[in-house]
Amino acid sequence: MIKLIINFITIIVLLCAISTIVSGTAATGSYTATFNPTQNWGVWEGFGTSLAWWAQTYGNNTVLADIMFTTQNVTYFDGTTVLPGLGLNIVRYNAGASTWVESFGRKMVQSPEIKRSRQVEGYWLNWASEDPQSDSWNWAADPLQRNMMAMARDRGVQYFELFSNSPIWWMTYNLNPSGADLPAMNNLETWNYQNHTVYMATIAQYAAENWNISFTSIDPFNEPSGDFWIAFGSQEGCHFDVEAQKDVIPYMRKEIDSRRLTAMLAASDENNYRRALDTWNSFDSSIKQAVDKVNVHGYELTKGPRSELYEAVNSQGKVLWNSEYGEGDITGLSLATNLLLDLAQLHPTAWVYWQVLDISGWGMIEADENANPPSIGAVATKYYVLAQFSRHIRHGMTIIQSSDGNSVAAFDSVNNKLVIVSANIASSAQTITFNLSKFTTVNGGYGGIVPRWATETNGNGDLYSYHEDTYIQDKMFSVTFNSQTVQTFEIEGVYL
Repeated sequence: MIKLIINFITIIVLLCAISTIVSGTAATGSYTATFNPTQNWGVWEGFGTSLAWWAQTYGNNTVLADIMFTTQNVTYFDGTTVLPGLGLNIVRYNAGASTWVESFGRKMVQSPEIKRSRQVEGYWLNWASEDPQSDSWNWAADPLQRNMMAMARDRGVQYFELFSNSPIWWMTYNLNPSGADLPAMNNLETWNYQNHTVYMATIAQYAAENWNISFTSIDPFNEPSGDFWIAFGSQEGCHFDVEAQKDVIPYMRKEIDSRRLTAMLAASDENNYRRALDTWNSFDSSIKQAVDKVNVHGYELTKGPRSELYEAVNSQGKVLWNSEYGEGDITGLSLATNLLLDLAQLHPTAWVYWQVLDISGWGMIEADENANPPSIGAVATKYYVLAQFSRHIRHGMTIIQSSDGNSVAAFDSVNNKLVIVSANIASSAQTITFNLSKFTTVNGGYGGIVPRWATETNGNGDLYSYHEDTYIQDKMFSVTFNSQTVQTFEIEGVYL
C-alpha cells in the first residue's frame, strides 16, 4: 500500500462513507438476522499480517510474537494491561529489493523520500550467478523479518506468503527500487522478467531447505497497476502494466513447477477491487490457468465491485484472499465495516491486515520504527475489534450465509459450535435477534447460555469484554448493542 493522504483526512472520508452505508441499510431499530447453513462461502483459512515493515525493526520481540500469533492472554509492555492474543495464522514475508553493495560498478539509487525502515534488504547481490551457494547471494540479510517469521511458525502460523514490493534494484531500468522516473512506467527491465521470478523461487526453495519455512504461496507483484510507484517515493514499489504481468506470470509458474515447490502462484495484489477485476478480466485463459490464487487489497474501503470480483474469480475455481487492508481510523469502526463487507460480498477465505504495528491510526499498536530507539506505544481500539473476529473465526470453520450484511457466521463442524460476529455501526443503540431455526439442533452451553464478547469502538466502554448474560431459547436469542459496537457470540451444541 501507499499512504499519500494525511490521517485525519482519511478518517473523515471513512466516517462519511460509513455514515452512507448506515443510511442505506437496516442500521437503526430492531431487526432479525437469519443464518442458512445449507449455503456457504467456503472454508476459512485465517487472518494475518504482513511482516514488512514492522518486523524488520521489532523482529526479536517475543512479546509481540505472542500478542500477534497466539490466543494467549499476554501482559503488555506497561506491565498492567493484559491483551487477548490475536491468534493470527498467516504471515506475508517481503522479499527485499535493496542492497548497499555495488553490482558490477553500479550502485542502488535511493529515493530522497524513503526511510531506512521502509527499505527491505534483499538476498541476490548481482547477476553473476543464480547459484544460491555462490557469493552472489547474501543469506545473512534481513535477519529480523526472518526471525519474526520463525517465531510465528513456532507459535502455530499455518500460511506463509512470499511477496515482492519491487524486484531487486539492479533488475530495474533506473536502479531505483522505489519506482520508475515517471508514473505508470514499467521499471523491471524486460530481460530481467525471468530473473525476478528466479529470485522469488530461489528464496522459497532456500527457505524450505534451510529455514524450515515452506511458503504456501508466492506473489511476484504488489499493487502493480498503481501509478504511484515513482523514483522519489517513500517505499519500495514497481509498476507492472497488464502486459508485463502477463509476461512475468508464466515465468513464475515455470520456476515454481521446475523446482517442485508446493507454493501456490498468487497474483496480482492490486490496490483495490476495481483494479483487481479489470486485471483479472484482461488475462487470457492460459494466464488464468497459471494462477492458483487471486490476491486483492482493500483500499477501496466501502466502495468497489466486491461481488463481481468474487464471481469472476470463483467461476475459474481460484482461491481469493484480501491480502492487504489498512486505514487510519484508530477506533476500528472502519475495520469492522469493511471486513464485514468483504465477508458478505467478496467472500475471501483469508483476510490480512497491512501493518499491525504502525503510526497512530494505522497500527493495531502504535509504533515508530524511526525513533531512536524505536518505540512501541498505545494499543488502538481497532486491536480489540480485530480480536472479535480473529480469536473466534478460526481456521477450518465454514462461513455460512447470513441475511444481515452486518453479521458473519462461521460453523465449526468438529466441535459443533457456531460463531457469530455482528456490528452495530449506527450512531444509536439497536437490538438484534439472531434466528438459528435453520439448524436442526441448537442447545447453547449449560442452561442455554451464549457467551459473548463486546468492544465499543468509542474506546470508553467494553474492550473485548466477556459477558455471560445471554441465553438461547427456541433457537433464537436477542442482544442489545450500544452504538458503534462489535459483539461476538459462541453457541455450543449446534448441529446441521
